[in-house]
Amino acid sequence: MLVTYAKVPSVCKLLFCVICIAAMDTPAAKACRLLRRQAVARSREFEAAGVSRTMLAKLVERGTLRRVARGFYSLPDASPDVGHDLARAVRQVPGGVVCLLSALRFHRLTTQNPFEVWVAIPPNAWRPVGGGVPIRFVHVARPHLADGVEHHRIEGTKVAITTPAKTVADCFKFRNRIGTDVAIEALKEFVQRHTGKIDSLLRHAKVDRVERVIRPYLESVV
Repeated sequence: MLVTYAKVPSVCKLLFCVICIAAMDTPAAKACRLLRRQAVARSREFEAAGVSRTMLAKLVERGTLRRVARGFYSLPDASPDVGHDLARAVRQVPGGVVCLLSALRFHRLTTQNPFEVWVAIPPNAWRPVGGGVPIRFVHVARPHLADGVEHHRIEGTKVAITTPAKTVADCFKFRNRIGTDVAIEALKEFVQRHTGKIDSLLRHAKVDRVERVIRPYLESVV
């Protein structure tokens, strides 16, 4: 016999509501609510939301969360929107320029999928803490910060990003930080996609003082 909700005793209705509220207030539910608002969150942000570090470890062990780096977590099936993260990062760091791995990914010049947003800032510049988007800072001399930069409007935010040519040159300059293999991969993709901009690449390489480094690799792929 079908029993409608209206015929259920009041005590049962109350118990049902209590169970539902309890389910919504579990550590897993709190963690998921936080990660629906932002793709990646820090340990301290989970603690502020009511999820202890011990519980974080258990949620990772159960497969509810994924640890993407030390102190950073996401949902296991998360597929972050590149543009969304770049816009949020630039809002956190006014005057910063998206560079290196993040710029490579934006320009589709790499298979790398960095969980951090790489942002260039002047030496001794203020570095914000928190904000929801993990940021890897790169110090660049102020005169060079605006060189080879283009602007894109993303989610209503003006985002400064190094151009493809500048990004590849920078990758060779900072090859010890990102890996020479990543720089070579980016160079190959650049040559295939931007065959008419080799001169621009060499100009930026000269400014970065890596022209002699990049030429042998360039000659092997052209």
